[in-house]
Parts: sequence; C-alpha cells; structure tokens
Amino acid sequence: MVKERARILVVGGGYVGMYTALRLQRKLKQELARGDAEITVVTPDPYMTYQPFLPEAAAGSISPRHVVVPLRRVLSHCHVIVGEATAVDHAKRTATVTTLATEEEGTGALRLSYDELVLAPGSVSRTLPIPGLAEHAIGFKTVEEAIGLRNHVIEQMDIASSTRDPAIRDAALTFVFVGGGYAGVEALGELEDMARYAARYYHNIQPEDMKWILVEASDRILPEVGEEMGRYTVTELRRRNIDVRLNTRLDSCADRVAVLSDGARFPTRTVVWTAGVKPHPVLAATDLPRTERGRLKCTAELSIEGTTHAWAAGDAAAVPDVTADEPGKETAPNAQHALRQARVLGDNIAHSLRGEPLETYAHKYAGSVASLGFHQGVAQVYGRRLKGYPAWFMHRAYHLSRVPTFNRKARVLAEWTLSGLFKREIVSLGSLEHPRAEFELAAGGKPSDDPKGSS
Repeated sequence: MVKERARILVVGGGYVGMYTALRLQRKLKQELARGDAEITVVTPDPYMTYQPFLPEAAAGSISPRHVVVPLRRVLSHCHVIVGEATAVDHAKRTATVTTLATEEEGTGALRLSYDELVLAPGSVSRTLPIPGLAEHAIGFKTVEEAIGLRNHVIEQMDIASSTRDPAIRDAALTFVFVGGGYAGVEALGELEDMARYAARYYHNIQPEDMKWILVEASDRILPEVGEEMGRYTVTELRRRNIDVRLNTRLDSCADRVAVLSDGARFPTRTVVWTAGVKPHPVLAATDLPRTERGRLKCTAELSIEGTTHAWAAGDAAAVPDVTADEPGKETAPNAQHALRQARVLGDNIAHSLRGEPLETYAHKYAGSVASLGFHQGVAQVYGRRLKGYPAWFMHRAYHLSRVPTFNRKARVLAEWTLSGLFKREIVSLGSLEHPRAEFELAAGGKPSDDPKGSS
C-alpha cells in the first residue's frame, strides 16, 4: 500500500521512459485501479524506437513501423502526453510542457504538478560548428532519419543513372559517414549492402562506381567490441572497397564538398553525421545537480543525488558502476544498461512509495555485438570474440530477444524469414517527405524546390 496518493511524471518515452512506466504499471496495478496513483508520460513521439534496428530499417530488411512500439497500446494504464518538457522546477514539483495544441490554443505551456519525477529524455546528436553541416548533413537517431536516408541513397542512384554530367554522377555516388561508433558503422554497412544489391537493377551503375567513406577522429572504430575486433572490422570494410579513414575529421561540407582534415576533398550529396551524442537540453533547464558533461548526478539506487522524489536513468543519468574495479566509474549510456536500469528504477519508485528498502543497480557489462551488413558482424560477449556470420547471427538473435512486445518480435522474425525467400525491395518513396507537393502543383500553387525530397 502506498502511503498517500502519488502522481508520477515520466519525462521521455524511450527505453528508460517506456520500460519504467511499464514496470510501474505492473508494480502499482492495485493502486492505479483504486486511484491511489497515476502515471503521466510526456514524450515528443507517441512511440518508442528500438534504435538497434534502425540500420536494418534503413536498408529495407525491416519495415520501419516494426521498429517502433506504440506507447498508448503498451502503457494502457498511463496518461500519455505527446509534447516536450522544456523545464523542470523540482523545488516546486512542476514541469513545463509544450504540446501539439499549445501554440493553437494560445494559452501558453502546460504546468504539470507531480510527486515523483523520472527524468529519462535520452540524448540528442552532438554536433560541431562545421561549415555546411546543418545545411547538408543528416543524423541517424530516429526512424524518420533512417527512412529519409534510405530514400535519399536510392534517389542518388537514380540521379547518377540519368545524368550526363560526370561531376553530378560522381557526387551522387559518393557517401560520407562521420563517426565510427555503432550507429555509423552499422548504418554504413547495411546501406552499402543495400546499394550493392540495388546496383544490379541499374544498367549503368556498378558497385565499384560508388564511393563509401567512413571518417573517424580516433585511431580505431567500434571501441566497445575491443581493439582486435575493431581492427577486423576495418579490414572487412576495406575489403568491400569502403574507404575507412582513421585519425581524420570532417572540416567542412559546405557547397556539397566534404573536406577532411587529411586534405582529401569529396564532392558529395550525402553526409551522415553519427559522431556521438550529448544530454538532452531539458536537463540544463532544471534545478537538479549535473556532472561536468551535463548528465544528472545519480546514486546507485537511481535517485538523483541530493534530492528526494527525483529519479533518472539511461543516457541522461551518470550512474555509478558498482561492479567496476576502479572507483568513480559510471555505467555506459547504452541500451544494455538502460533496459536493466528501467526495471530497477520502476521497482525502487514502488519501494519508495511503500516505505520499503531500495535496490542497488548492479550489472556487469556483458559485451557488445554489431552488424556490418552482408551477413557479417563482430561481437565480444563475456570475453569471447566472434566475427563473420556467427557474430551477425548473434546480433540478430540478441536484438530479437530484446525488442519490446511479442507482437514486434513476431513481425520482425516474419520479415527476416520472408526476406530470405523473396528479393529485397529497393523502391524510394522520397515524395513522402512532401506529401502535398503534387496537389499544390495541380492546384496552381508554387512547386517546392525539392518536390521529391532528393536534397
């Protein structure tokens, strides 16, 4: 039994936000039924994106709608508000929230009061003041970006196939990826695999005509899988004629020319930015303690240091790693920890409301797996190293077991099975990004500069 009626506010609908709310639904089932507790989830999107499947969604191996989980269906006993939390005043137990209707109503942002706060807004892309980056690059954190990138790559092949200008053809077939972490390597591997397959349907494009460039500022890629597997990955990518440039930075991409720190220049219409993330901006608009890197200072019980009734986990939280040998080490901001932290976080909020002892979050890092496309992968799990097909199979098996809900598991497995029986779909639907363009033109309106979304 909870001591008094509790209003729980969860900011964020990603891994931590969804799983924490789901855990609380189960732990506080009776309290929710009696009205002794209520859970509100504020999220910018009405779905949770399973990000490890974004590369396969971009490559067409999985339908984009199967890598997202509708929050209203899963969190049936929670109040889901689609909007953005712009500020939190924990001293007054209030959060400022803007919704889709805020601007139309003209009444200003909502002020939500709460008794328990869970801050799990995740992270955003960490960008640098590089000329041309904001105008020409695309990120790879959302399902919309994955779909847009897939459409864009196929459209560039269409442009290259139809143009008679060698310079335009060369720029269209040059693809630059910045960042050698999971997102960059997996996105590059899957999209290169897709484009290689698609080239067979173009009479004047061969796989060798395309330039795929991976730019990494450090001296290795995929540091999570270890130095040996990182070297293997570089070798495997180069074997596929992918230009891997280590200890290299992107200095500019203005005027559709990627200029690298080693002096190389590549005219290109495609720059994919996956060079790290940073804490969500809402953390800076709170009165809660943060680290030098902008993450919330948390205890091993996932409460925010120096406060009461405030909790955090995932990318937004600096959680001490109690299993580490060296003192002061924090858990890595990845999905492996986020999923487990969410369970402990949900349990601890229920314990706190009932006056019970809290649990300590402790999980020893199990390892990492990564797909390189082309039925290739790398893995380091519990000290054992795998590469090639076994690692690729392990990557799929692991993430299939982790994707939320049986519904999504069944759909993803069915799509993988069908993809082994039928040919891959390589259709670009770039016009989806401008759905009114055709009607505006028919109605006598001014056509957009880019009606098919090929920019």
